[in-house]
Amino acid sequence: MEHNILIIGGNGLVGKTIARILQTRNPHLNIFIGGRKGGNTDKHLVIDVTDPGSFQVIADKKINLIILSVNDRSDNVLKYAIAHQLDYLDITKPTPALVKAYDIAGKSEINSRIVFSSGWMGGIVPGLVNILSKDTDHIQGVKLFVYYSVKDLAGESSAHFMAENVAVPFHDYKNDKPNSIRHFLDTETFDFSFGIGKRNAYNFDVPDLYILNKVERIPDVNVKMTYNSKFITWLLGSFQYLRIFNILSLKERKMIFGSSGNGDQAVFEVVVQDKNGHKKLSLQSTKGQAELTALSAVLHTEELLRNPHENNVYFSHQLHEPLSLLAQLNAYETINTHITS
Repeated sequence: MEHNILIIGGNGLVGKTIARILQTRNPHLNIFIGGRKGGNTDKHLVIDVTDPGSFQVIADKKINLIILSVNDRSDNVLKYAIAHQLDYLDITKPTPALVKAYDIAGKSEINSRIVFSSGWMGGIVPGLVNILSKDTDHIQGVKLFVYYSVKDLAGESSAHFMAENVAVPFHDYKNDKPNSIRHFLDTETFDFSFGIGKRNAYNFDVPDLYILNKVERIPDVNVKMTYNSKFITWLLGSFQYLRIFNILSLKERKMIFGSSGNGDQAVFEVVVQDKNGHKKLSLQSTKGQAELTALSAVLHTEELLRNPHENNVYFSHQLHEPLSLLAQLNAYETINTHITS
């Protein structure tokens, strides 16, 4: 079967990285790039997610898998994929948008594979959680600690999400109940791996909070984040404590979160507590978060192409055997992991 894959948002940083990794590993695939401005080859398609009329080219090119790496607030691409029975992989949605899209898919008749991969770094965290405990039913709690470098070469989507939502409360989960919190408060000291050392980490909203509690049924779920700059981390916490974010305009908040460097490492650590104690999985991407997010999307895509998963709605970690996912990550030259008890 010929596989025609469309990356919508393929002209952005993560989209370009997905295309590079996917084509390098799978030179036989036909990969098309969709964006509002098109491009210089017949592989570049003019597609605007706000204009479903532009989707006709998807049928014209006989696309059978869509990778969405751009914000689609109205879920037009999701609805098109469901209606036309196309496989769909979405790596873009913050928690509120993910919940809405998951509800749309859940109420629809599904005749393809609809995959939500919007968790941290392409949705791999829940899969890694399942490595750390033999019986996920006995997991009592999960903590995710994120190290983010302002030197990292990052796309604008995550920065814009923070700018739009930094003053909006969100939920973590305690005793299987939502707990209302705000970004950059409730500091916790954590000793990061890979030479980073002890840092103060603050509340941070990622879709894994929802996924681990509502899908994996883990009662306690918490996420904390720190920046590579201790001063920036402290400053953002002070801004939140003093409610300065509430009085800044969206443009001003975008200026605060919109920095992007020339490249740096990205690190996250997953700590799982079960009846046997604590285990920790540490992961480092030496090329940063865009590379790891793109690699995760590629691994999910290859899994969809390789194995006959039934037509259904999935979170991306549900496609993989956990140990196989970890092995594929470790096989990539810029990814390092280790597990400690």
